[in-house]
Amino acid sequence: MSGHSKWHNIQATKNKADAVRGKIFTKIGREIAVAVKMGGADPNNNPSLRAVIQKAKSNNMPNDNIQRSIKKASGELGSVNYEEITYEGYGTSGSALIVKCLTDNKNRTAGDVRHAFDKFGGALGSQGCVSYLFDNKGVLIVANDGSISEENLIDMCLEAEAEDVINDEDVFQVITSPSSFTSVKEALEGKGINFLSAEVTLIPQSTIDLDDKALESFQKLYDALEDLDDVQDVYHNVNLPEIEEEE
Repeated sequence: MSGHSKWHNIQATKNKADAVRGKIFTKIGREIAVAVKMGGADPNNNPSLRAVIQKAKSNNMPNDNIQRSIKKASGELGSVNYEEITYEGYGTSGSALIVKCLTDNKNRTAGDVRHAFDKFGGALGSQGCVSYLFDNKGVLIVANDGSISEENLIDMCLEAEAEDVINDEDVFQVITSPSSFTSVKEALEGKGINFLSAEVTLIPQSTIDLDDKALESFQKLYDALEDLDDVQDVYHNVNLPEIEEEE
C-alpha cells in the first residue's frame, strides 16, 4: 500500500503554523459548533462531534473550552450560526490553493480572502478551478513508535477496508474514503489503536517545487490566509520546507 507521500510534510507545516498563531482553539470551536448543529450535542450519537473532540484534545484544548463550545452550539449559552464556504485560487507559479472557511458574515470573509490573494500575488478563481487537483480522503495518523509493526497495522487496515497505509518515518498514515472514515477509525480503535490525529481532508494528487523567490511569495500568501479568523484550513500542492520542532 503506497501513495500520498507528501501529505505529512504539508499537514505538519500547516498545523505548526496554526499553533504559532494561537488560533487553533477558535477554529476547533467553530468545527464543534457545526458538528453539533448537524448531529446534536451528544458525542456518543454524533461521530462528527466525537472526531472534533478528539482533534481538540490532541491539540491540548482544555475540556472546559470543549464543553463551553458544545453548550454554545446547542443554544445553552446563546449561539452563532456558521456557514461553510470554500474558495479556490492560484498562488505563484501556478500553485493551487483551496481555502475552507466557517463564517457568520459571508461578505466580510469574501473580502478578506480576496484581499489576501490580491496582496500577495495570487488570484482568486472560480469554484472548481483547482479542486480537481485534490482528493478528498480520510487520514488517520498513527505514531510509528514501535508499539505496532507496519505489517500488523496493514493487516488491521485491510480487514477494516482502509484504502492505504503509508510509512512516513515517524508516523503511519492510514488513508480511507470519506464514506468509510468512521467505520475504519472505529474498527482500529476497537483493536487498541490510538491516533495522533484523524480527519477527512484534501490531499494533493501531486506536489510542485517552487524556486526561492516564488516560494517566499507563496509562503506570505499562505500565512496571510491561515491568519484570517474565518479560515479553517488552507490546502495546497506546494512542497514547503521542513519545520524543525522546537526543543
